[in-house]
Amino acid sequence: MAYRVLVTDKLSEEGLALLRAEKDVEVVVDTKLAKDPKALKEALKDADGIAIRSGTTLTAEVLEGQTRLKAIVRAGVGVDNIDVPAATKQGIVVMNTPGGNTISTAEQTMALMLALSRNTPRADASLKAGKWDRNALTGVQLEGKTLGVVGLGRVGLAVAQRALGFEMKVLGYDPLLSAEKAQEHGVEFVPKLDDLWPQCDYITLHTPLTPETRHVVSAKAIASMKPNVRIINCARGGLIDDAALLEALNSGKVAGVAVDVFETEPPPADEPIVAHPKSVVTPHLGASTEEAQVNVAIEAAHLLCDYLIRGQVRCSVNTPTLDRAEMQALRGHLDLAWRLGLLHSQMDRGAISKAVLTYRGEAALKNTKLLTACFAAGLMEGSLDQNVNLVNALPFARERGLVIEEKSVEAPGDFGTLIQADVTTDKKTYTASGTLFGKEYLRLVRLGSFQLDAHFDGPLLIFTHNDRPGLIGFLGTTLGDLGVNIAQMNVGREKPGGEAIGVVNLDGVPSQEALDAIAKHQDILSVRLVKLPAQGVLPSWLGS
Repeated sequence: MAYRVLVTDKLSEEGLALLRAEKDVEVVVDTKLAKDPKALKEALKDADGIAIRSGTTLTAEVLEGQTRLKAIVRAGVGVDNIDVPAATKQGIVVMNTPGGNTISTAEQTMALMLALSRNTPRADASLKAGKWDRNALTGVQLEGKTLGVVGLGRVGLAVAQRALGFEMKVLGYDPLLSAEKAQEHGVEFVPKLDDLWPQCDYITLHTPLTPETRHVVSAKAIASMKPNVRIINCARGGLIDDAALLEALNSGKVAGVAVDVFETEPPPADEPIVAHPKSVVTPHLGASTEEAQVNVAIEAAHLLCDYLIRGQVRCSVNTPTLDRAEMQALRGHLDLAWRLGLLHSQMDRGAISKAVLTYRGEAALKNTKLLTACFAAGLMEGSLDQNVNLVNALPFARERGLVIEEKSVEAPGDFGTLIQADVTTDKKTYTASGTLFGKEYLRLVRLGSFQLDAHFDGPLLIFTHNDRPGLIGFLGTTLGDLGVNIAQMNVGREKPGGEAIGVVNLDGVPSQEALDAIAKHQDILSVRLVKLPAQGVLPSWLGS
């Protein structure tokens, strides 16, 4: 059987040659389709796979009704130009090439760091203008300086390795990397980001852009940094609060910034950071090397051929192929495991080193490998550059030095089925357990040492407190006065008058004002807001 592969963006000849070398693959290259969505949709009706770069956008409208298309491969990391949920709904596997441009981006980071330190762009412009102004262009050296790396994935670790070669001291922060794994790479691990800022002469960003990381370099973060700090961003536009950065550049707090990425690309003509004399800017050149272009093209070709011809799925960012009957039988348990991961990911827990999942009763008889992958996906959701799912969650965990163990106990105990997740961090071990009532009703039945019976969906307000009369009334009144409705409430305690824990299901997300008001109560020990999906809502890669 011949498979037709459509290529709509410029792909290196090395990648195209690999595709053409497969006797069962027909390659059609048409870069004009990238600018014509209607023609692209029509062309995809006769394609089994498509290889694209950033120039082609695969919207839900383009993907709708594509019954023949089986695989999309993005030659690069980002899949922002692909409607992944729409592809999943159509049963299309979406893959990317995460390793192809690692070295190029790391080298671009070092190039910008050096250019920023030695005033290289200004010196070049000055000399070409006929000036010889050495005194005005005195720079600083990297040797002996401290570099803070925010995000210790492939690129972050590659930058750290190169910075060590310049005899810099390298500190690193990543919520999903263990201190031991960082140490293997010569990086001194800092478990809290707020503790990283004040120690660094240079800061480089290598984290995905998520709601949690947007403006991670904020006015508050900049205020805690060293005077004359230098900041480099080759990751994502939006990680830096540009208004706060501009103010810091003008005041002299920040000595300089080097930026390869922008929230809007290309940036507006009047973008102040671009024109600022203390900035070094480049037009998103991180992956723009001949080698990177070849690497991602070759990797994309291998991914397509392996999937279409050999049925192998690698680097998938959505769903694996699962038997429909198995999926239906596992649906409730998969949902429960995923939510336990989401819960742990949002607790104030520090850097994770290990997670132990214990399956009891009916859960122990299920496909626990899939359940563990679901937990890992929830645990890492929002912390990586890529969508995490059943296919890539456990490899990502292993890559980051996160140990995930399974235990199975067929005896049911107090519940017919139970999943317990014990997550060990640099602070302590945190425990959460959940069960399933019927086929779809999930319950959170344990947090730490406290037994509960809480609904496991929607916004959860979790608070530890002293067991005192009137506290629940205070909580209801405070939330009610601020327009937040309580859907359910459950309290667990070990003895009357001692320490207790409360879980409140809310109809909406409370404001920071509401959380601050609750935290000020003398008997409230800690407050945490955990955002979970509504009941029955699964991630797209589970066929929600």
